[in-house]
Amino acid sequence: MVRFFAGAAATLLFLTGAFLLWQSRAAEPTSTLPAAPAGRPASAVRLLAASVPSDPPEATTASREEKRFSRADRNKDGKIESDEIFAARHKAFAKLDANGNGSLSFEEWAAKTITKFQGADANHDGWLSDAEYATTAPPPPKHKRCSC
Repeated sequence: MVRFFAGAAATLLFLTGAFLLWQSRAAEPTSTLPAAPAGRPASAVRLLAASVPSDPPEATTASREEKRFSRADRNKDGKIESDEIFAARHKAFAKLDANGNGSLSFEEWAAKTITKFQGADANHDGWLSDAEYATTAPPPPKHKRCSC
């Protein structure tokens, strides 16, 4: 019985190999690659080498965490205060706090949510489709462009 399964497996492997070999010969390339571009003359290479500075500029020594600390330290006094950290959150909270009493009630939070829902429900049918719900996603974070 074992010989039967071994023979069947060997036959299957042989047929698979023959099929792959047959397919590889059938896929001959029909187009050729374009010719390689001509090289630069030696005078242009010397000219380029002369214009490149020999020493690269030095990188700043500020580490990633030092840069992050510097961004959080808004008034640049060398220390981060709670107002500097939570300023953005206070602004977002103040937008939701409609009566300005310093606390957020469920009604104030729900009013913002209901307004957001009604703004997204374009056809006013009382429910959000996939496309309508996608409009409620927060905007992507703004990435600073590289000054390279």
